[in-house]
Amino acid sequence: MKLFIPENYRSILDVNQTELAIKQIKDFFQMNLAAELRLRRVTAPLFVKQGTGINDDLNGVELPVSFPIKEMNGQVAEIVQSLAKWKRLALADLRIREGYGLYTDMNAIRPEEELDNIHSLYVDQWDWERVISAEERNLGFLKKIVRKIYSVMVNTEFYISDNYPEIETQLPEEITFIHSEELAARYPGLTPFEREMTVAKKYGAVFIIGIGGIMPNGEAHDGRAPDYDDWTTPTEKGYTGLNGDIILWNDMLQRAFEISSMGIRVDRNALLKQLKIRGLDGRKELMWHRMLLNGELPLTIGGGIGQSRLCMFFLKKAHIGEIQSSIWPKEMIRTCKHNGIQLL
Repeated sequence: MKLFIPENYRSILDVNQTELAIKQIKDFFQMNLAAELRLRRVTAPLFVKQGTGINDDLNGVELPVSFPIKEMNGQVAEIVQSLAKWKRLALADLRIREGYGLYTDMNAIRPEEELDNIHSLYVDQWDWERVISAEERNLGFLKKIVRKIYSVMVNTEFYISDNYPEIETQLPEEITFIHSEELAARYPGLTPFEREMTVAKKYGAVFIIGIGGIMPNGEAHDGRAPDYDDWTTPTEKGYTGLNGDIILWNDMLQRAFEISSMGIRVDRNALLKQLKIRGLDGRKELMWHRMLLNGELPLTIGGGIGQSRLCMFFLKKAHIGEIQSSIWPKEMIRTCKHNGIQLL
């Protein structure tokens, strides 16, 4: 059991106040995110057909929850792990034009997750996607969108603090950008997570660019599937990658706190290159991949923003189980209760 107990922890809000504040955060954040990025809300699936290439493979090792469908001759369905690829299908089906996009509530089950303060079997996030032009497939545009999302976070934090004065604001006004290769060069003796810890604590909020590709030191900062984010396109200073993670410094947990994974999505060239790197050329025959290679899907930028994590951060909670109802090991439940952490 990997559990961190803050010293002398006491929740600022009681359970009833917490439930109200969760709704306030979610309502305010998604309304402002939609306005800032010009997104419309759509309904999303909980599961998709196996073998279509639509489901997200995350780091490529997580196994999705699956089940046979009796009324469809045993066709296997998979619980989505995210909606990274499904959203491009939806954008094409809805004929959403360039400069506009969609967002949805994504709910997933990840049974292989290592449970701790911030990881749960149940995942809830806002999945969003926006149609872009070929000219916008660049690092400058990626940073522009990151700044828009971060501004919504800053405004939401102020809104909650204004409603609950005992909750103090923490986020800096601006987010800092840094490339994973630059981090590796700056802190060669640290692991990728230790580098995240160092820069998150220093700046308060960072966007680490270039997640998934192999860096000059022979390691990847973190894993990414080869068929949604573009992590091979050259950008600047010899770096590669048009994706990244928004990471905040969580003062309550004294750790780096990933709140969003996002990026410019693969085009035809990036998909072919990344499938080859991962030895997954066979995926070119899957329905979704054929559509992209045939030019039937729009160019996009998109990502996911953790709902429970965002609420946890703004309400200064010690455990994600104070925000969402899930299943936890008995020992974790006992330890949390003993230390004033009330799991829902």
